[in-house]
Amino acid sequence: MPAAIVVAQNPPVKQPDFLTGSTWTADNGNGTFSNPLFFDEFSDPDMIRVGDDYYLTGTTMHTMPGLPVLHSRDLVNWEFMSYAVDRLDLGPEFRLEKGGAIYGQGIWAPCFRFYNGKFYIFSNVNRRNTQLFTADNPKGPWKHTELRKSFHDLSVLFDDDGKKYVIWGYDEIRLAELNDSLTDILPGSEQVIVPKGSGAGEGCHFYKINGKYYITNTNYDPLCYQVCLRADNPRGAYEISVMSANESFGFGTGWRLADQRNGPPFKLVPPVPNFLGAMPIHQGGIVQIQSGEWWGWSMMDGNSVGRLICLSPVTWQNGWPYFGLPGNFTRSPQTWVKPNTGFVSTPHAPYRRSDDFSMTTLQPVWQWNHVPVDKKWSLTARKGHLRLHSLPATDFWMAKNSLTQRAIGPESIVTTEADLAKLKNGDVAGLALLNLPYAWIGVAKKADGLEIQQFNQQTGKLTTAKLNGTNCWLRANCHFETEKALFSYSTDGTNFIPLGDEFIMVFQLRTFQGVRYSLFNYNALNVEGGYADFNSFIVHEPRPRGLTKPIPYGKLITLTSMADGTVLVNWKKFVRPVAASDKLAQGNNRLFRVIDKGNGRIALQSVVDSGWVTVKGMGLMAEVRIEKEEKGEASVFQWQDMYHGELMLQSLYTHRYLFADPHAKSLCSADAPGTQPDRKDGACFSWSIAEH
Repeated sequence: MPAAIVVAQNPPVKQPDFLTGSTWTADNGNGTFSNPLFFDEFSDPDMIRVGDDYYLTGTTMHTMPGLPVLHSRDLVNWEFMSYAVDRLDLGPEFRLEKGGAIYGQGIWAPCFRFYNGKFYIFSNVNRRNTQLFTADNPKGPWKHTELRKSFHDLSVLFDDDGKKYVIWGYDEIRLAELNDSLTDILPGSEQVIVPKGSGAGEGCHFYKINGKYYITNTNYDPLCYQVCLRADNPRGAYEISVMSANESFGFGTGWRLADQRNGPPFKLVPPVPNFLGAMPIHQGGIVQIQSGEWWGWSMMDGNSVGRLICLSPVTWQNGWPYFGLPGNFTRSPQTWVKPNTGFVSTPHAPYRRSDDFSMTTLQPVWQWNHVPVDKKWSLTARKGHLRLHSLPATDFWMAKNSLTQRAIGPESIVTTEADLAKLKNGDVAGLALLNLPYAWIGVAKKADGLEIQQFNQQTGKLTTAKLNGTNCWLRANCHFETEKALFSYSTDGTNFIPLGDEFIMVFQLRTFQGVRYSLFNYNALNVEGGYADFNSFIVHEPRPRGLTKPIPYGKLITLTSMADGTVLVNWKKFVRPVAASDKLAQGNNRLFRVIDKGNGRIALQSVVDSGWVTVKGMGLMAEVRIEKEEKGEASVFQWQDMYHGELMLQSLYTHRYLFADPHAKSLCSADAPGTQPDRKDGACFSWSIAEH
């Protein structure tokens, strides 16, 4: 196969180690990883393998620099290498000039390829032809050119006979051959290879595997799912099969805009219990690693935090690749053993999020909202500070030189310290949550002095407070599971005062991005004003790992159904849920010792008779019994932490989950394919360490 196929309590502000504080890391440090790989936006991902190295890029829309290139040896731990484009300046709207903007219209749906020693990234830009970025080294420099045609959600295949194919489109998929200079298609080579209504979608990834041609892409009807198309010839005819569906890892659709065109104030649509919408993992590709294993990656709409990238084992059956494991195709484990690439990496994240602005260049986590005005910001004018000069703007949405980074989930508290002594009349500087609607907390310079302001675009409400002095701390507490944020400020860095109402964060398709933290300074009087000096930016994450609590190896635990409050007990050699008031639920029958089986896997041993919780049979007959002796994989479960003391136990025998039928009090089985957002389907349990 060619290589190219491939809201919390306020934490202390002054933390001596805030620059190296914990941030979301998918690697659990026990041989497993937990999805998502990044708990911040990484949409439309594409990945390639080149020898022992893996490279990843994704959509960056209107933010500059764009197209990050990440590198990994184990598919779980990634490091930043470069941006393929430092700035994309194709007209005044790219600079927020003449009333124009490119929100949600910049760089999107990239295709990453490696061919004959060169790296290629093809990308879409609205109202432009397809953009191409090339480099001999993924660290750059990258050369930028433009093709003579636009290809919606394209994918390129460098075939082993020297031909270069491009496919693109939504519903109807088209194919053409590219010329050797990759500037245009060969005349007469374009044709429809998948007609409308065949079940294909968009976001193509094109591969040649064992002599056959495969396309993965996404359909949105009625819910998001990922399909695979297969043919013996690149021009078809193509068969189609569903390869990933319904897997949202228990996340449900959050708040949405009723109509992004009408507002502010904006009308919001509240979450619908157990509705998935575009939540299930979709739009990704596959890669074979050194050990022969196949793995898939795809994005998942993570609500207001943005689209998240997830990793899944891939199983082949009858010549088709499926996300998931035998017995549970199309469903991916949230926690699983890391890919066996032959390399072991120390758990780490690709970015350092907090910043003291002590360097002369910006950390790679930062991106500008649109193309910046370079002479109006500085890291050297005052050592250890980011200086933002104010420029004319009607509001924050049109403010130039807003410095942003992706918000991080599932929960984060961001704090910045600012010196505002040099603001001029009409200046507004502060900390924002860039989104539609957006919200911010900042300081406005008025004729009679400085005023703290908190603005909520969703409601149009402005809340104010008088500021004594010129130095202050601004904070936003963001909880991306509830999608609620709170703003506060401080004049001493310790005591924070809430300001404004609770802000509801949403995902929408105007920016096509999740919430972004932003530092800003603009002048509302349509003149160039003064400047603000930001001394620090601290990102605190209360839950930076998928494994939120240590697995209680050697401890006795009880398991309680999240669906109906029943307790699992050893009942006549079977595992059965009983009411919490039942005598069995009060006795030793409820106690199971957690035995370490390595790689985050456990066995459960009953206290009553030292028997082992074991799965017998498959499918609907996958009963859970108590056996005198261990039965290999039938007695082993993958521990799946669900973030809030919730737990799913995935059987290594069925690759499905322990299940207690809600309110039925029947025998437990191991046939649940996953869980729903409300955790009331019988596959989720709370656990607690018990006294014995």
